[in-house]
Amino acid sequence: MISNQILQNTIDGLKNITRREFSIIEREGKVVATTEEHMLNTTIDSVEFFINSPAENQLIQGYQYFKVFDNNSTEYIVLTKGEDEETYRIGKITAFQIQNLLVAYKERYDRDNFIKNLLLDNLLLVDIYSRAKKLHIENNVRRVVYLIETEIDKELNVVEIVRNIFPLKGKDFVTAVDEKSIILVKELKKKDERTEIEDIAKSIYDTLTAEAMSNVYVAIGTVVQDLKNVSASYKEAKMALEVGKIFEESKRVVNYEQLGIGRLIYQLPATLCRMFINEVLHGLSIDQFDEETLITVNKFFENNLNVSETSRQLYIHRNTLVYRLDKLQKMTGLDLRNFDDAIIFKIMLMVSKYMSHKDSNFVY
Repeated sequence: MISNQILQNTIDGLKNITRREFSIIEREGKVVATTEEHMLNTTIDSVEFFINSPAENQLIQGYQYFKVFDNNSTEYIVLTKGEDEETYRIGKITAFQIQNLLVAYKERYDRDNFIKNLLLDNLLLVDIYSRAKKLHIENNVRRVVYLIETEIDKELNVVEIVRNIFPLKGKDFVTAVDEKSIILVKELKKKDERTEIEDIAKSIYDTLTAEAMSNVYVAIGTVVQDLKNVSASYKEAKMALEVGKIFEESKRVVNYEQLGIGRLIYQLPATLCRMFINEVLHGLSIDQFDEETLITVNKFFENNLNVSETSRQLYIHRNTLVYRLDKLQKMTGLDLRNFDDAIIFKIMLMVSKYMSHKDSNFVY
């Protein structure tokens, strides 16, 4: 349950303090951490005899053996080299330290499992409240889910990086749901408003990008008051992440409550989307428009249908822009200088982008 690296770091630290040699052995006899080079990757046969004995510690061939228990069952054996009283006392302290680590990591493991099952809707309502009570997790607290997606570097423990940003044990929960996604279930203060919630997301993004990670996305669900609704906030964050990637590629922090029309389009059935595109384009497809036309249209929308400003930013004559808009009107029957026609064409572009995304992710 505890990583071997954590165990190794622990006994290395203890050796620096006490100047004693330590080893930690699994119940099968394999040495999983040691400060003695000759003990690396070895198996201790005498462990089986010690485990089966009622004694909690023994002196065997110049080493003090100490049991570390998990639910009254021996989980690890701590070896301390030396036969004197001081070595015995240091060994007892070391075993106690490993015991506490085991309890702490087991509690974290249980909490992680609970949060994962909560997010994935794998718990009955009665189980949510009963297990939360056992794990000392409050129910009626304002929480929000952050979904963090990044290309995880194997040399970096991204989960631990995020945990270090939010070190409040028992209040904030960080867990990995797959190879690319990490979930933060954040407890909020009563005064936290949208700006504070988004500032937290930006802080996560800034910290991870500072660690030289690329393609970091942070999506935010809605604030929930009841523990059972955390899964709903997670689903909203997932939708926000995907909608943001489709309609706002440049955005790296997206909020479910600020998806705008993209959220509506994302939930439309594919047949209705195709019908709308055909209705607007009269059988044409968006692929039949050249890149120059699409760049012109997008810049025209960015400048709120202002012909003069658009032509200035595109470094073209005003008449050239008018010519391009007239050409588009002949193809579609829509005059983008007219507000209603501009809205129809803008929505059509978004629907086309959505359909392109769906088609590219369709598994044949």
